[in-house]
Amino acid sequence: MQKTFKAALIGVIGVIGIIAASTAFSFGAQAGDDKGKTYDNPPISKPAIFKSEKSGRFGGTSVKYKTIAGDTFVYDKAGKAVATFFTYQYLKADVADARTRPVTFVFNGGPGSASMWLHMGVFGPKRVQIPSDPADDGAPPYSVVDNPDTILDVTDLVFIDPIGTGLSRTLDTEDPRKHWGVMEDAKSVASFIAQWIADNNRWNSPKFVAGESYGTVRASVLSDELTNKHNIGLNGIMLISAVLDYQNSRMQDGSIMSFVSFLPSYAATAWYHNKLPGKKPADLAKFLDEVRTFAAGDYAKALIQGNRLTAAEETALIDKLHTYTGLKKSYLKATNMRIHVFRFFKELMRDEGKVVGRLDSRYLGEEPDSAGENFAGDPFAYASGNAFTVAINDHIRNFLGVKLENRRYNTSARAEKRWKWNWNIWGKGGVPNGGRYINVIPYLGKAMRRNSDMHVLVTSGYYDFATPFFGAENALAEMDIVKDRVHFTYYEAGHMMYVHKPSRMKFLSDIRSFIKAYDKQ
Repeated sequence: MQKTFKAALIGVIGVIGIIAASTAFSFGAQAGDDKGKTYDNPPISKPAIFKSEKSGRFGGTSVKYKTIAGDTFVYDKAGKAVATFFTYQYLKADVADARTRPVTFVFNGGPGSASMWLHMGVFGPKRVQIPSDPADDGAPPYSVVDNPDTILDVTDLVFIDPIGTGLSRTLDTEDPRKHWGVMEDAKSVASFIAQWIADNNRWNSPKFVAGESYGTVRASVLSDELTNKHNIGLNGIMLISAVLDYQNSRMQDGSIMSFVSFLPSYAATAWYHNKLPGKKPADLAKFLDEVRTFAAGDYAKALIQGNRLTAAEETALIDKLHTYTGLKKSYLKATNMRIHVFRFFKELMRDEGKVVGRLDSRYLGEEPDSAGENFAGDPFAYASGNAFTVAINDHIRNFLGVKLENRRYNTSARAEKRWKWNWNIWGKGGVPNGGRYINVIPYLGKAMRRNSDMHVLVTSGYYDFATPFFGAENALAEMDIVKDRVHFTYYEAGHMMYVHKPSRMKFLSDIRSFIKAYDKQ
């Protein structure tokens, strides 16, 4: 179970589909053409489309809606079909003029993850039930229930599985690696969105994008791609568990911002598990404001000082870090006040033989080796993954009526034999990574400056170590961003905050309010 879920979420981290369509765009060329090879591509000669009509009650409103699950072929410049996006749509049926109804495009991240997490966890008309409080999801059967709180009352929903994920695949001799990279992926998905808008005559509809985890990287680059190449402006972007400037969320020797950005998440986790010394602060949000101030102030200055700190200054800093994290002073001194996130999982509750989760630190795991430096697995990952995999496969077959024999649903493109992601965003002369951090803030900032109506909603869980909330705040404080159009919301849960019922209800309320505020109807 752990292995299956981990494969789907590495790096982290919406459905049905569409009338057959065509779009011409150029793909990245990180891989050679290897003429004659099929890359194990399925033999798809024509688009498969599955339609149905449903009804439900969403946001207190009765809604009749259509589901369309199916293929959309995309084409190269020569007019050859090179790939198919198998997507999932939920479209309100009784709309006088669909051209003015909002539409939201939904996807997860990974990179390489299918959209099943947002689909079956929070945005679809059905959702899978897993325990709201930290607990294992157990074995099947799992409950898939109506989701009356989702946002189908205020927007149509199009869930996108990028190439290699879900049932989306390259065709014939097309190398899937041409779609796998920061820039390649964003261009691929942007071209699909442009084609969907044209095919469905939704040019004048208010348009929103919701991306989770790595999906926030995609959304940022995609917003610029849609604006500059396709002349399509977005009304809003929902960045769910955002990772935008990797120096704030990925640790590397010499990085100061990662230690600064993770500190409030350490404090929130210690608060939750009652590991703070002294009296527990009554107000979590107020406590975290205090930690933010220390992290961006005295702590950041101390890290810059490095070995120039005096002994007295070091002692004072260690005392403060102990107060905010609950970690032993001797440990903080031994690490030179630089707390690596993967060490923290094991260290916080080492004396109790427990480790905290990465994707949701409310979750605890027990491991036979309490002396190790890093945990053997993420307690959240192995406590909740099976239910989502079962739910999406059951949903697309039995609720949406998808019957395909020649394609397997990939929860992650990492299941594909040729999986390789191109991190190079610096052009032909750039070396992938090359010791540099990925930063997509310039793309998002450019899109905001060129579209004065585009707003950004950032939703963060306090207990998320994959995409720490202070890291998102620090990234979005960069000068590229139009700060007056960025809105932050927070939840007492983790990376997938919607598994926690109170957080899910608040999350959907925040999303609904955001769409209603900026759909310009």
